Amino acid sequence: MVDAICKELELRMPELSDQTISSIYFGGGTPSILNIVEINQILNQIYKLYKIDKKIEITIECNPDDLKERKLLEFKKSNINRLSIGVQSFKQEDLFFMNRSHNFKDSINCINKAKSVGFNNITIDLIYGLPKQSIKDWKENLKILFDLNIQHFSAYCLTVEKKTALHKLIKKNEIFPANEKTQIEQYYILTEMANDNNFIQYEISNFGKENFFSKHNIGYWKNQHYIGVGPSAHSYNGNVRRWNISSNKKYIYNINNNKCYYKKEELTLNEKYNEFIFVSIRTMWGVNIDALNKLFGEKSKKHFIKQAEKWIQNEMIKKTNSNYTIARKGQILSDNISSDLFIV
Repeated sequence: MVDAICKELELRMPELSDQTISSIYFGGGTPSILNIVEINQILNQIYKLYKIDKKIEITIECNPDDLKERKLLEFKKSNINRLSIGVQSFKQEDLFFMNRSHNFKDSINCINKAKSVGFNNITIDLIYGLPKQSIKDWKENLKILFDLNIQHFSAYCLTVEKKTALHKLIKKNEIFPANEKTQIEQYYILTEMANDNNFIQYEISNFGKENFFSKHNIGYWKNQHYIGVGPSAHSYNGNVRRWNISSNKKYIYNINNNKCYYKKEELTLNEKYNEFIFVSIRTMWGVNIDALNKLFGEKSKKHFIKQAEKWIQNEMIKKTNSNYTIARKGQILSDNISSDLFIV
């Protein structure tokens, strides 16, 4: 697999030949199961083939139970300088509900170990809006997070997707989802406590200390080009979106036999506009109307201004000079707001 990924990196060189790489992200699944020789093989290939920013951010996603001290020391000796740890919750009952293999002590221990070996850029993710998760439980989760003194975190409200095991259990009344009022209250508690602890909410679900915003995430939200390598990886160059086949076996075979290993679609102007709105409006920078006009033209600009006006009147969107951002009042409706701004 690693040899196939390195070959794909070579094949993809022309796509970023004139750009400097500011972020490398090992994600999707559990990349931390790779041994350090394999990780370094991939990193060495990237450094060999691409222009690399001196202040590059290199992140690896990990599960708490994967992060033994030896592995952390190996990561530290490589060029990895940011850890993304899949905590989800510091409450054991939540972890049991989500069928996670780690326990809350694993999460706390691995974060402390990571700090002790010298990692000073750590992010974790938390989930709220879980069945039976009380306001008290959520506050305790957040208190543990802030007491750990890390630099970044993401917090997402649980969504119930159709045809999932959770959806079936809810339909059978075996599990009762959190009510919307509780989810909204948990969200506002999240933003208030984050602010009190000097975290900046630079995107609806992402919070960072000053100078610790995720370069990787910002790349998506600012419509920058990126390539994804390996099975199921997605790429975008501003015009074309492409994605690799998901089968490991087929991916390796096709790469090694010079066969097509991906599918792609070219976006229309309206689709690119919608993508721009969806990712931009969620951030603290919002949508700059001059940039929108330059990218998509006068017609798209007029559409946006017209659609945004009613949200401004309802104090859901805030306009400051040429920038439109979602106001605090509108944050819980961010998906509704962005979709209303789309061109359909």
